[in-house]
Amino acid sequence: MTPPSPAHSADSLPARLDTARSDYEALLTKKLSLDLTRGKPSARQLDLSAELLTLPAGRYTSADGTDCRNYGGADGLSELRQIFAGFLQVPAGQLLAVGNSSLELMHDCLVHALLGTLPGAARRWADEERIAFLCPVPGYDRHFALCQRFGIDMIPVPMTAEGPDMAVVERLVAENPAVKGIWCVPKYSNPDGTCYSDEVVRRLAAMPAAAPDFRIFWDNAYAVHHLTDEEVEIADLLAACAEHGHPDRAFVFGSTSKITLAGAGVGFFGSSPANVAWLRNCSAKRSIGPDKINQLRHAMFLRDADGVRAHMRKHRELLRPKFDTVLRILTERLGDTGLATWSTPRGGYFITLDVLDGCAGEVVRRAADAGLALTPAGATHPYGDDPRDRTIRIAPSFPDASEIEEIIEGVATCVRLVGYEKLAAEGS
Repeated sequence: MTPPSPAHSADSLPARLDTARSDYEALLTKKLSLDLTRGKPSARQLDLSAELLTLPAGRYTSADGTDCRNYGGADGLSELRQIFAGFLQVPAGQLLAVGNSSLELMHDCLVHALLGTLPGAARRWADEERIAFLCPVPGYDRHFALCQRFGIDMIPVPMTAEGPDMAVVERLVAENPAVKGIWCVPKYSNPDGTCYSDEVVRRLAAMPAAAPDFRIFWDNAYAVHHLTDEEVEIADLLAACAEHGHPDRAFVFGSTSKITLAGAGVGFFGSSPANVAWLRNCSAKRSIGPDKINQLRHAMFLRDADGVRAHMRKHRELLRPKFDTVLRILTERLGDTGLATWSTPRGGYFITLDVLDGCAGEVVRRAADAGLALTPAGATHPYGDDPRDRTIRIAPSFPDASEIEEIIEGVATCVRLVGYEKLAAEGS
């Protein structure tokens, strides 16, 4: 995060507030209608995968001769699993390619754990008196929505620069058998861009757990989504869990959703042999096999791991200028105000903007009044409740590059207005 600047002197505050009010009135007159709510790929990013719409071009057999038009092949195509095994740090034989998104796989794992019995579990989660998940904050709103949907209690855990606060995680997991899982986005975390350190990964793998069926939901959504020449690598959680005697602890998820076509991708699940057999058996009751035609065209389009890397460099060429624009404007408009700090991610899809305590909801409201749609304040926390009301998620990917500057200029104006109003009220 950028360091906060020194607070401005009291005698300059009225003038700064007057300027902010004037700037906001000018913003209102523009009658904008711009959306910065979700981290979706832009149309230009989707165009990078246009060739998928022409594939498999009459071909219907996989590398091993499987007829992709027919039922079966529950594990997914071997050639596609080979391509992504290294990126997701899962042996190809322990990686399933199923569905079109990782979110549906996370959903299914929760449902199957509730209604069935996980390896190592004494009973179904549905039969437990209470189930809780640890939720590093700020975090991903759809993880929290899944917990809320199934009545799973959520326990916030602070994020640090190296990942979740492991002292808190270790204590809660060791002392409470109701804690059945933790949500993790280990690389370029949503929304602050944090990359888990090797030490955090080791401690997650090694820590004692009161629940024998404790699971780490390892959502490696941004495994290949670099924004700089430094391509961050994280430690191999699955291998670390096996090394420390907890081979079934990790559920690894990934997808091609922000690599190829967001609505027509391929989801991946990787874990121990026991967990893979468990999910394979559960899934056999709901499907006779995945969409292997879609997997075939992905394998043909991406070709191999180097093909994925080359494709992601094209994404970076489109995304990096948008992130640079956001960071430049935040620095120019807010850098000397003491009103906000923000993350400088090396990858992923988001920037976290932290404003003064008690101001995020009002910033989002003022922005909406000016025609700028932002992710709701609190979305980065369980139950939509940010106790400090300060965190706003910025998603630069979807708007056109020409719109980014206008949106962030407007957001900065709202931050200045609300922040100076708060300081003036406190000083009166």
